[in-house]
Amino acid sequence: MAWILVVIAGFLEPCWVFTMKKSNSFKDLKWGALTMVLMVFDLYLLSIVMQTLGAGLSYAIWTGIGAVCTFLLGVFVYKESATFIRIAFIFMIIAGIVGLNLTSEVL
Repeated sequence: MAWILVVIAGFLEPCWVFTMKKSNSFKDLKWGALTMVLMVFDLYLLSIVMQTLGAGLSYAIWTGIGAVCTFLLGVFVYKESATFIRIAFIFMIIAGIVGLNLTSEVL
């Protein structure tokens, strides 16, 4: 169950990044409130996961999923550049997450 929750929490991270951008630095209260709700729920899920997977592994997976998805959000929604070097570094993040999982005692 912890693995499912950490994946859900990881995918929530780019959701609140998207709503934060839409909030215009929290000037739009509707988007700002949605950002806060998503952040709190996201961190709540992460806190549950940490009880099973530990803080280091949980946080690494959570931030890795969030970083990759936020990068993709930036490229496809906000038309940010997807240069070879940026894509290579994203693959390094993915390789790091896989490596942590393979060397973790909690599988």
